Amino acid sequence: MNGSPGSAVNLGQALAPLDVLAVRRDFPILEQEIDGRPLVYLDNGATTQKPGAVIDAVAEFYRRDNANVHRGVHRLSQRATDAYEQARAKVQGLLNASDVREIVFTRGTTEAINLVAQGFARPRLRAGDEVVVTEMEHHSNLVPWQMVCAQTGARLRVVPIDERGELVLDDYLALLNARTRLVAVAHLSNALGTVNPIKEMVDAAHRRDIPVVVDGAQAVARLGVDVQALGCDFYALSGHKIYGPTGIGALYGRLDHLRDMAPYQGGGEMILKVTLEQAVYAPPPYKFEAGTPNIAGAIGLGAAIDYVNRLGIETIAAHEAELLAYATRETTRIGGVRLIGTARDKAGILSFVFDGVHAHDVGTIMDHEGIAVRAGHLCAMPVMQRFGIPATARASLGLYNTREEVDRLIAGMHKVLEIMRP
Repeated sequence: MNGSPGSAVNLGQALAPLDVLAVRRDFPILEQEIDGRPLVYLDNGATTQKPGAVIDAVAEFYRRDNANVHRGVHRLSQRATDAYEQARAKVQGLLNASDVREIVFTRGTTEAINLVAQGFARPRLRAGDEVVVTEMEHHSNLVPWQMVCAQTGARLRVVPIDERGELVLDDYLALLNARTRLVAVAHLSNALGTVNPIKEMVDAAHRRDIPVVVDGAQAVARLGVDVQALGCDFYALSGHKIYGPTGIGALYGRLDHLRDMAPYQGGGEMILKVTLEQAVYAPPPYKFEAGTPNIAGAIGLGAAIDYVNRLGIETIAAHEAELLAYATRETTRIGGVRLIGTARDKAGILSFVFDGVHAHDVGTIMDHEGIAVRAGHLCAMPVMQRFGIPATARASLGLYNTREEVDRLIAGMHKVLEIMRP
């Protein structure tokens, strides 16, 4: 772990430890029991839990300020608009974007990537052009490119991964050529935990004037993300992965790209003037935000960013890295369990399989022990095909997880072996 921009934190830095017990008191959902056992929530890669500050911010908006944004002169609308735009500025700060106009609110990473695919890539692609993706992509950063290639006659090219779950960078460099029109890559793999060398990949692509789209869904809560340092053209994120509400996310796009892009959807708010014959679109980001947005979600996302910033991304990353190292060490001591994804630069994700036991059975047994893990193909079926498995179980860490909860996870693994191999 090298501490470069967008990489996992350097554990050699002197950081005050996270006060996890104090943090846990901020999350009401963690107080419950499952089948008489304290809940151990290790499904943060799917969605993170919400602190009271986020829940209160959303509730307070509906209690006090509920009104549509940008469209009213009355006081409630003005307050709602101010809070909504303040949230946009917080996303700008989170990513260190150079201009607040580079932040487009979306429903999440999936919609953000589809916006780039249809608004940016599709008008530029022709038959014979190529889009480069990787073998580790979540379906949200794969299917949209398959669709746009089918629509345009372009070709999808795939960077392979090795046995550790790392990209084969020599193959990536070899795929970049005069026909390459775009690169789309995950910052952090949801199935493997691999942290990709985004800056190196962006620099190589930009030497050929190829734009790069980064899926940052898993990275924003675990890594310090600086889009200016990374140099990427687009960066997509989901609010619910960073302790915010569901149904809200954002797309960072370089302002020159956003100005040139066509809107993905038409309707109210995204226009300057409409006649029966034509419409004149608003400038970015508003031309991409048709209709009434998820105002409460944006405000909740802003509160989540405030919460994470108070704790410190580097402090959170160091805490999760220590837990991941401990969980990895203890898991490798269990016979019959194999880790999927052992990259040298890795964060927050522990995927594993049991010999002769389906991941769904693992997940069910864990649930009866009060442990919430993900089980399945993790919306990354090509990864499963690469490793010759139908599915994995996945424990994904969050800022409120503890060493004692990792011990519960390890005990749960032994329980799986006890039940499935009597």
